[in-house]
Amino acid sequence: MRPPLPGSLRLRFLLAITLWVVLGVGAIWFSAVGIFRTHVERSYHEELEVHVRELGRLTALAPDGRIVLTRPLSDPRYEEPLSGFYWQVTADGRAPLKSGSMTRGSLDEHIAHSPEILHTLDNGPTGPAITYGFTRTGPRGEDIHFVIATDQRELDRLVNSFTRDLTLWLVGLGALLLATGLAIIGFGLHPLDRLSRAIGRLRQGEAVELEGRYPVEIAPLAADLNAYIRQNSDMIARARVQAGNLAHSLRTPLAIITDEAERLAERPDSAAAGQVLLDQAGAMEQQIEYQLARARSSAGQPASGRTTRLPDVALPILKAMERLHPGKHFRLAVGGCSGTALPVDPVDYAELLSILLDNAGKWASAEVVLAFTCAADGAITATISDDGPGIPAPELARVFDLGVRLDPAVPGSGLGLAIARDLAATLGLRLDLTNRAQGLMAEVRFTP
Repeated sequence: MRPPLPGSLRLRFLLAITLWVVLGVGAIWFSAVGIFRTHVERSYHEELEVHVRELGRLTALAPDGRIVLTRPLSDPRYEEPLSGFYWQVTADGRAPLKSGSMTRGSLDEHIAHSPEILHTLDNGPTGPAITYGFTRTGPRGEDIHFVIATDQRELDRLVNSFTRDLTLWLVGLGALLLATGLAIIGFGLHPLDRLSRAIGRLRQGEAVELEGRYPVEIAPLAADLNAYIRQNSDMIARARVQAGNLAHSLRTPLAIITDEAERLAERPDSAAAGQVLLDQAGAMEQQIEYQLARARSSAGQPASGRTTRLPDVALPILKAMERLHPGKHFRLAVGGCSGTALPVDPVDYAELLSILLDNAGKWASAEVVLAFTCAADGAITATISDDGPGIPAPELARVFDLGVRLDPAVPGSGLGLAIARDLAATLGLRLDLTNRAQGLMAEVRFTP
């Protein structure tokens, strides 16, 4: 299961489940502890009331006036020293009678000041005690005080023991509920994970559409994305076919116009008009080549799902350049980019490299180097370096303009770098030209 990231659905679901579990477990803890304490206190109070009544029934006055107990109380804890369970009987003019457990201290006889059974929290021999008592009139009219008590710590011990066990159990329950919640989140969002992986395969060029079956809530989205991908691919294919058809349909009439203009230019009486036509035909040819190159580029490329494999895309281009520029050596430096998938259209990227390599081949003295560099942050850079004369610094700013040719003696139309600039912008790449110590370097950079 993926770790929850800030702003993710997993984190929101996890926070909601955690809050619900904490509130639910907390409510159970508080209510259970309160209910248990209430029941234990009620049980203790009922037990003490029974014992104080039993104490009154078992108490008698001996012939010599002493207070005696006809038999021990039914609870043996009243006979264990300092057990926390105590009783005491007092009367004016007579020695008090105490339980065997009360080896020190005494109980306050004033708690028992009424024939009705009363209770309070008082200090006992071993700490705060729940105390019950009542009075009864003796044979000579004196008040006999019956007092019985149980240490509060006994009640607290039971409540604390229950609270400790309940806390451990609820903590385990809360952990189990959170683990179950995580499992439910993972199971519920698994289709979204599959959709994300399918999109990743699409971006890496490992698939041509979103694969797999999805729940009814996601299936329409996947179907719409696949329809959009197919529509985009069809649109690109049609654009390229139409660009090729347009090239064929325009070049023949333009060639005829150029041929006629050349004939007019050869005649003295129409040389000026013929030259104007030749110039305008050349401008038309430049614009046609430029616009066709732009039309062939995939304007919707980021959503097309097509990728370029490095360095495979460059190998046929380098072989073609060595045939096109005999005597020039074209070298490839892959670095750590072998097998890397660049998320751009391979046809357009190949055309971009072809333009830059062809331009470098025209000006190089002996060698052109194409190098790929892959950074840890996902940036991929292609550099084309030549050992030619470079470009004068003042001219660097205008070499991308349409029709600019720095040396008319060098074959070309002045369109290559302008087309390369537009292709790079269409693909979301950055194209820069810089002079080196010897030659020129073109840098094409992809930043994720």
